[in-house]
Amino acid sequence: MTTEATWTADEMMTVAAARALRDGQTCFVGIGLPSTAANLARRLHAPGLVLIYESGTIDTKPTELPLSIGDEVLVDAALSVVPVPELFNYWLQPGRIDVGFLSGAQLDRFGNLNTTVIGPYDHPTVRLPGSGGAPEIAAHCREVMIVTRHRLRTFVPQVDFVTTVGHGRGPSDRRRLGLRGAGPTRVITDLGVLEPDAASAELVLTALHTGVSVEQVHAETGWELKVSPDLTTTAAPDDVELTTLRAMRTVGL
Repeated sequence: MTTEATWTADEMMTVAAARALRDGQTCFVGIGLPSTAANLARRLHAPGLVLIYESGTIDTKPTELPLSIGDEVLVDAALSVVPVPELFNYWLQPGRIDVGFLSGAQLDRFGNLNTTVIGPYDHPTVRLPGSGGAPEIAAHCREVMIVTRHRLRTFVPQVDFVTTVGHGRGPSDRRRLGLRGAGPTRVITDLGVLEPDAASAELVLTALHTGVSVEQVHAETGWELKVSPDLTTTAAPDDVELTTLRAMRTVGL
């Protein structure tokens, strides 16, 4: 059952990303949309989801939602806070983290991400924030999920700068480069879901969100995006998902 009110494309994307996480997983969370999705999953169906942030917090449990007006709101908490080098050396590099959540300014057909520059590196049109821990996350997490809005300027045939390797230029690149994890297994956008083809590692459209057409996705993709013969439709957000997500925004999550 869905709420009478309509949902936004961002809400659909966040709900779809939350559904992709499973109880008991360890998740390295990026700020912004990935963080919202991870916290939504923990509140709804994955209470044992362990959230780790690049700032060094482990088993992070941000502010709890009030059950009704006047209820106490708990302060932010984490099981522990460790130095960032320890977080990377002990948790990330040995492959102890199940899922890494990432985003980027550009993404190409092989799931490579750019968060460095738009345009030539020496004379960029835009200089972006940089890599942070994204290359390490993509290299060592058992799998990576990318959450980003589906726009033509973002979904490009080839990124201007490879900040974070997804599948390089094909299925053997990760192994050749010595990257531990499986790389991007799912790209969740406000229009649908893309997954790498098993043979080519090129991203393929595998699901459309409710109310979205294949034509809309093609119009916002900078390459000839292939469509899975088993294309599915993402279920619309239900009342509980939307109510919980909107309450999280109310308390600033």
